[in-house]
Amino acid sequence: MTFILTNDDGINAPGIQALRVALQTVTQQAGVMIAPKGHLSGCSHQLTTGRSIPIERRSEQAIAIGGTPADCARIAVSYLQPDVKFVLSGINAGGNLGADTYVSGTVAAVREATLLRIPGIAISHYIKRGYAIDWAIASQLTAQVLDKLLHQPLEPGTFWNVNLPHLLEGDRNPKMIFCPLCSQPLPTEYWVENELFQYVGEYAKRARDPGSDVEVCFSGDIAITKIQVW
Repeated sequence: MTFILTNDDGINAPGIQALRVALQTVTQQAGVMIAPKGHLSGCSHQLTTGRSIPIERRSEQAIAIGGTPADCARIAVSYLQPDVKFVLSGINAGGNLGADTYVSGTVAAVREATLLRIPGIAISHYIKRGYAIDWAIASQLTAQVLDKLLHQPLEPGTFWNVNLPHLLEGDRNPKMIFCPLCSQPLPTEYWVENELFQYVGEYAKRARDPGSDVEVCFSGDIAITKIQVW
């Protein structure tokens, strides 16, 4: 099985390297990294159509794309790696829970792959303010997730959205919990002065539906959500 690895943090981000390690742990395959050349977090499902998209072949298994995550999935599936069987996006530095899935480039890459009839998994890592991500732990958790989800049935038009909790020393081992997307909006607070709006909403204080992906991840477990595109 041929895997494409992409993200929205850029091809040099530690998260995509941690994802690659996790994939190798589970499948003994490294996959092919086809990811944005630079950081494009929050670009949603933006596609580049008004200019040329350059590619930079760094090796046989790493190609940097001068476009968005959705561009990466589209070009990878349609041209660069037409034998691909699965698209993995992440590990994103920051959660993509509930409403985040509509603005996330990480999720958009897998959504574009799904539209092209290629299954996929988007993986993100919630960050507790003031603490760094331990990418070795993130890779270990992702390997557990891949070992489970790569053997789960995935109907056409659906993909998996996964959010890892931010574990600190002494925290219990997380459980994998299948749960729905949270329906609540992101915080909407702004500081306003002289017709200028500065966003000051606190991600960790967002509203959440009971049992939703936000509540599961914030409670220290791995939130797994099946998202339906059609």
